[in-house]
Formats: sequence, structure tokens, C-alpha cells
Amino acid sequence: MPPLIFRKGLDMKHEVAGVLAASYHSDLIDAIKNADFEYSSGRLTIHLAREFGFCYGVDRAVDYAYQTRRRFPDRRVYLTGEIIHNPHVNDELRGQGIRFLSDPGESLGRLTPDDVVILPAFGVPIELLEDLAQRACILVDTTCGSVLNVWKNVRRYAEDGFTSVIHGKYWHEETRATASQALHAGSGRYLIVLDRAEADRVCDYVRAGGSRDAFLARFERATSAGFDPDRDLQRIGCANQTTMLSSESLEIGEMLRAAMRDRYGDAALSSRFRSFDTICSATQDRQDAVKTLLAGQRVDLMVVIGGLNSSNTCNLARICAEHVPTYHIADPGGLISAGEIRHKPVGDPKEITTPAWLPPGRVAIGLTSGASTPDNLMDAAIRRLDRIANS
Repeated sequence: MPPLIFRKGLDMKHEVAGVLAASYHSDLIDAIKNADFEYSSGRLTIHLAREFGFCYGVDRAVDYAYQTRRRFPDRRVYLTGEIIHNPHVNDELRGQGIRFLSDPGESLGRLTPDDVVILPAFGVPIELLEDLAQRACILVDTTCGSVLNVWKNVRRYAEDGFTSVIHGKYWHEETRATASQALHAGSGRYLIVLDRAEADRVCDYVRAGGSRDAFLARFERATSAGFDPDRDLQRIGCANQTTMLSSESLEIGEMLRAAMRDRYGDAALSSRFRSFDTICSATQDRQDAVKTLLAGQRVDLMVVIGGLNSSNTCNLARICAEHVPTYHIADPGGLISAGEIRHKPVGDPKEITTPAWLPPGRVAIGLTSGASTPDNLMDAAIRRLDRIANS
């Protein structure tokens, strides 16, 4: 018998609405939105981006997790890993009694048919889904619709004999899940490129070939088993991890299109190259919003709030850092004082503490947050900035 899978909620939305609001909502944020996304106090002015925080997919995933706990109060409820990349939200779920298979002491081997397993917004690889199905666990699937759209396209590539070239991070949960979909029906292939530089290496190989061994060494952890660039780069289709920098995903697509045109000519391009719009609209909206803020407001610096391992948050910080000093903080606790801020510099793996970050006199700060950051953390950050600036 196939496992019981919930994909459209558990009919408990009204029952969990109160606890969700208490845990994540902010009246202050609502008030600032109604004041044209501006907050002023003493020497401080804060300009909020017009799109920030929880996207629809994240909001839905968190909602389903709370519904699951309420629907199955007497069963063990697990998440396969982080539901989203936000430590605060994940700790709140632990506080609800939801266990994480990625936590020390937990494992797939402990699961029984009586257990409930929540699949995160990123989705899970096909092999993990099959393992869970064999264990006959009850499944609650919160995979984001934007991710499902990417999967649909890479499966189609596989069916038609195209290799999926995925702009993403090979270690990221979403990209691993998408790569597994690219192996659809056992006939697919994939190659994951992190950035323009890696895409440029692929384009060079498409145009002129080169050392097969050097290519495979460069992409050792980012290719499907048995990948052969001489065979598998003859027909390619583009996809992306939905939280990547959208402008870079589009540029990489055009780079690959040009390389295939140069190698095979215009007449053959339609049979050799495919590209579908798999840019997540929420990711695009948040990236566009910070660009609009920076173009329309004078700010002395930007503060970006979100998990340090959150791809979409890191890309927001990356956009901002091209224009003004930018501080990516994991949570409001990173705002230590006017003299110190704990943050992750763009492109660096670890946090640092920077002194004298807040300018004297009147100061305008731009503020945004990643798609996995709830409004209550934005609220706490604004109140902390107010105290720091005006104490």
C-alpha cells in the first residue's frame, strides 16, 4: 500500500492561526508598511524594502508543519532536515515537539509506520522519498511550487535526451533534490554550475572541447555518475536553484545559448538548447525590491537579516554590497551596539565583528530580510536599531 501523503494541508489551518501569529507576526511591521515603509525616530530613519521576509512557499511550509503537529499530537513528528534556512524558525518547530532527522542521535533507521515525516520547502531527493515510502511513514510534503516547476522542466529535459545544466550550489538541499529529478527514468544527466566563472568553463568546452579529465576534476562533485562532457554537453537544458541571484541565472542561460550557437549554428540551436523560466517570483521580487530601494532612497548602509546559510538572503546582501556598506546578520542579536556589529561579509563563510559600523549624526538605514525570516525578527531588529542609535 502506498504511503499516506498530505500535499495540501491537513485541514487544521484555523486551529494553528493563533500560534503562528503569536510566533511570527508583528504589528510594528504592519504599521511601518502603512507609513510608506519608513520608520523615523530621533536621529534614525529606516527604509524597508517593499518586499521582504516570508514568501508564500515558506509561509505555507511553516503552516503545514504546525498543522501536522496539531493533527498528530500522539505521534512522533519528524522533519528530514531544516524546513527553511532560519535558525529561529527551526528552533520554534523543535519547541513544538517536532524532531529533526538531521539532529544528533536521530536517523532514518529509527522510523516506523507510526511516524510522521515532513518534507521541507526545498524538497528531498528521489532516493530519500523512496526510502521513506518503503518505511510506510505518513508524509507531509511542503515542497515549494516554484521548486516543483523546476523539477517538471528537468524531468522533461531527461525524457527528451537533454542534460540539465543547473545554476546552483551542489551542496544545497534544493539543488540536490533537483539533480535527482534530472536523473528521471534512469536516462538523465546533470551538471551543476555555481557562478559565471564555472559557466564560462562549460562554454569553453562546448565551443572547443579540451581535457576531459580536467573538466571532470573541476566538476567532480557537481555531475551525475558517469558524466562525459564530450557526450553530455551536446544537448543541454538550463535550470536553476530558485534562490540564486536571478540576474546571474539569466546571464548564465544566455552564455550557454551563445556557446551552443557557436558550436552547432543557428539552425541546430532549437534541437540542441532549451531554457525555461524557472526563476522564483518571490526571489525575483525581493531582489528587485532592494534595487528599487537603493535607487530611490539615500541610505548610509544596508542591514540584511536572515540565516547565514540562506542562499536567497546571501544574494540580497550581495546586491546591496555593490552600492553601500552592507551587514548580513543572522538575527537581531548581531546588532551589538553602535560600536560593534556581528555579521557575515559577502562571500565569506564566517561571521566577523566590525567596529564603528554606525555613522554619527543623522543616519538612514535600508533594511530587508530573506524569504525565510519572519516579521517578528524584523520587528526586534528595528527596536534594537532604535535603542542603539538613540541611546
